[in-house]
Amino acid sequence: MSKRYWILFFALAFATHLAGILIQHPDLTFFSKPLIVLALGGYFMTAAPRAGLNKWIVAALFFSWAGDVLLLFQEKDSLFFLLGLAAFLLAHIFYIVFFQRIRMQEGISARWWLLLIVAVYYAGLIFLLSNQLGAMELPVKVYGVVISSMCMLALHMPYLGNKPAGRLMMAGALLFVLSDSVLAINKFYQPFDAAGLVIMLTYGLAQLLIVQGAVSYIASAKK
Repeated sequence: MSKRYWILFFALAFATHLAGILIQHPDLTFFSKPLIVLALGGYFMTAAPRAGLNKWIVAALFFSWAGDVLLLFQEKDSLFFLLGLAAFLLAHIFYIVFFQRIRMQEGISARWWLLLIVAVYYAGLIFLLSNQLGAMELPVKVYGVVISSMCMLALHMPYLGNKPAGRLMMAGALLFVLSDSVLAINKFYQPFDAAGLVIMLTYGLAQLLIVQGAVSYIASAKK
């Protein structure tokens, strides 16, 4: 399929999943969820020129897809939540490698004040959740450190020569942090009715923006 059809496939799967959440149709959400990142993977592989950086995005999308699938079964066995968490942790590690390679390739110096901002946010969220985590305290804290690292590196992306691509990737990373923060608050602190919709809306947009930013950057770097 061409990149146009892949992005249409993504839009259809994403809209179907959000509609399934809104109308509380479990079959619709179950079957549409794995298609969201699958479609983005197809889009990336057809839209991005061949480059050494591509494998990191492909790996991140693969483990994101695996995490989506595993979390579909978390209500049947809590082990699936841990496995899903591990899959997304690997996805974030591959995003970290991708952003770090771009930062080094572009000669962008580290802005340590960005680390301070991310560290304050992470510490505040963990403080909010700490009394509710129980046996999940260590996995959640480790995951939080990894996604915070991913976010910190993504905050350097607007310093790229291709600023629009950098802003897209930064916005995607921030939405990813927001999605995971809402998921954690809903699961461990205070459930709320719109959580599922907010989590998936921010997650789907996060992946789309990171992928689109990556496509734009790789295309400009190849010129």
